Amino acid sequence: MNQEMLTHYFNRIGLPKDTALTIENLKMIHRAQHRTIPFENIDIVNGQSIQLADEVIYEKLVNNKRGGYCHELNGLLFTVLNALGFEARVLLGRVHLSPEPTGRGHRVTLVMLNGQQWLVDAGFGTFTPREPLPIEFDKELATDLQVFRFLRDEDYGVLLQVKESDEWLSLYSLDMGYVCKGDLEYANHFSSTHLDSVFTSGVIAALSTPEGINTLSNQQLKIKKNGVIQQITLADETSYFKALKDYFGLEPNLSYKKIEQHF
Repeated sequence: MNQEMLTHYFNRIGLPKDTALTIENLKMIHRAQHRTIPFENIDIVNGQSIQLADEVIYEKLVNNKRGGYCHELNGLLFTVLNALGFEARVLLGRVHLSPEPTGRGHRVTLVMLNGQQWLVDAGFGTFTPREPLPIEFDKELATDLQVFRFLRDEDYGVLLQVKESDEWLSLYSLDMGYVCKGDLEYANHFSSTHLDSVFTSGVIAALSTPEGINTLSNQQLKIKKNGVIQQITLADETSYFKALKDYFGLEPNLSYKKIEQHF
């Protein structure tokens, strides 16, 4: 990623370009992207393949002002952090939201800064950490609206949990192993094409806001603000596309009938 592309990226997320290798700058970049570029799987349900080349992700998310899922959102963020000079590498995690964990399919970034490891994730939908998290075990880690903790797990390595209604919910685990290009291609292919993948079975979108988060699951729009949830059923094409634009900044070029098949 060259300097011109970096400038366009910072314009996209609404920040002045800052190359400082500090935790404050890392948090600002993460927060700005997380609140500007939505999590969404519309291309997947539209039958389009998800390409992982840096230039393809950049064109889609920056130039075309679309969103994406973890391999795209965290792929873009990793490329930016790497270009700025942060010490960063890719990790793949197993998702634990179902009774049985998935394979290593969720992409995140590990940043080493001043001797501390930071988990940087801008692409886990509703439960995306709202800022980078220091990997410190058995300790409550609070963002503005969330509380997380890392646990050591004998089988799965590093387990990330979030506190929901005073209960701990396991999100995903990381074995911290080296990730190569082939690992990413396998993970992306399964996640974006397999019939058992959550991303092929319905439309999903999420975008963080200063007060909460907007989420979409097929026709159900949820607006969470200051702990209060408003739920709206999008019953027709007009309301659906208006909601995509108003709450997620999305104006995808696709047929409503195509996504309606997934409802």
